[in-house]
Formats: sequence, C-alpha cells, structure tokens
Amino acid sequence: MDAPRTMKRCAFLTLDERGGWSIDDDLAVEPMARLGCEVSTVSWRQTETPWSEFDAVIIRSTWDYWDYTSEFLAVLEHINATTRLANPLPLVHWNLAKSYLRDMERKGVSIVPSLWSQVLDNARLDALCDQLQCDEIVIKPLVGANGVDTFRLARGKDEARLAEIVPLFRNRDLMVQRFMPSILEEGEFSLFYFNGEYSHAILKVPQKGEFRSQEERGAEILSVQPEAKLKMRGAKALATLDPAPLYARIDFVRSDEDFVVMECELIEPSMYLRTDPGAPGRFAEALMKWFREYFREWP
Repeated sequence: MDAPRTMKRCAFLTLDERGGWSIDDDLAVEPMARLGCEVSTVSWRQTETPWSEFDAVIIRSTWDYWDYTSEFLAVLEHINATTRLANPLPLVHWNLAKSYLRDMERKGVSIVPSLWSQVLDNARLDALCDQLQCDEIVIKPLVGANGVDTFRLARGKDEARLAEIVPLFRNRDLMVQRFMPSILEEGEFSLFYFNGEYSHAILKVPQKGEFRSQEERGAEILSVQPEAKLKMRGAKALATLDPAPLYARIDFVRSDEDFVVMECELIEPSMYLRTDPGAPGRFAEALMKWFREYFREWP
C-alpha cells in the first residue's frame, strides 16, 4: 500500500517515567509510519506541544492516571475538544469505574460474580462469602489498576486481615468478587480487538504464591490460540460496547465449562504486541481505518 503524500501526526499518551513497566507500543510505530502516520510518544501531562498539532491522540500507557483521575479526565476533555481522541471519551468515562461490569451483565454478558459498593466492617467476611456462594473472595477498589489494594480473603481464616484493610476502603468505593480458583489452576485469558476485529490472545499465569496476573507482579505471559467458546464469549462482550472502540482488551477466566469476564479494558490496556508478530501491523491498519470511519473528516 502506498503511503499518503501528507503524513498524519499521532500521539501515544504515556506516563512521565516509564520505570519498570513493560511497554511495547513502540512496535506499532514503524507499521504506522508505512501507512503515513508519524507517531510521537508523549506524557499525558505535557504542555509544550499544543494538542491541536496532532491529527489524533491515542491513550496508551497512562499507568498513573488512577491516582489523578480528575486531572487525567480534564486533560482528555481538553484533547477531545481540540483533536481526535481514542478511545472515545464516553467509553473512557464509562470504563473508569469497574461498575461497568454491571452494565455488561445486564446486557447478557457473564461476569465473575460480584457485589458493588460494599461497606466493609470487621465482621462481614462470612456474610460476603455467603452472598457470593464461595469460600474465598477478592476485594478491590472500584477505580484502580495493576492489582493495587486488591486482596484475597478466605472464610474462617482472614478475619484479622480484613480488619487491617477496612481502613483502606473507609472513604473509597469498592467491589467484591468471588475468587476464581481457575486463576491459579490455569491463569487469566486476555483477548485483544482492534477496530472490532479479533487480533490475538494471551494467557497470564500468576507466579507461585500470587493470585494477581499482572506481568509486573511476576506473571508468565503466554501467547495462545483461544478455543472457540472463548472467542464466542469475547465477541459477545465486544458487541455490547458503544461507541465502538479502537482497541479493547477483554479478560476472561474459566468457570466450570464456560468463561466469564473478569475485566474489560478500554482506557490504557497493555496490548502485548510483542506476543504476536502480526499484531503491530494489525493495530496500525485498524487505527487508520477506525479514524477514517469514526471521524469522517480524517485528513
């Protein structure tokens, strides 16, 4: 495909300091250049370059936003008023709090059994397990990421530990989920979609002694070919998203003979482009096509 005569300028939003994060968005830069799009990786906090100088801004590795949500959203609002933003701002607002899972469930998507906005106290562990019909639960903040302040607690065993974490959620919305043993037995699947099309999948296997599946917490990342039922569940979950996202990562765990959604990442998911040789090119093609379809005036 011949590159257009006029190069478009895109920005990948990231954080100020990359630190020890595993970021592979740069793998998409060369394929995008071949399609006529020059990419700059910039902090979401930058003020030197007017956002209007970019034809599009794509939210990528902004992995500190959950500590500064008001500031982050204000920046996105400004970008959205100035140029083209992906994913779309309405999706960002919707996906910010994990209560979006409740909306997906109402649309027929099977999710990990969950309770919402619970008020924690030291005597409620057994009651929470009873409500979720299990012996182990996971407590996590409604707005958060990377497994921060996420706790696994067992019935009849972790009452003292619950008392220790109660103060963390005193003024903070939270959710409680059934702990899924398949996380330890098999791992967590992530399916990736670019412009509505399936791209690739991985299996994240927590390291020994850990239940959280983030790579930064030692999880092993394996490229996999998802079975047909898992791809069906992914397509069903994707179809509930409106407006259509440029990119989506949908995380699943096995539940008996089926799969349930753990999370649906639409703001800044790691896309693990390095796990599939064709993924960077597919993302570049999808980005150019999505912006042409979503913004009719795309130059």
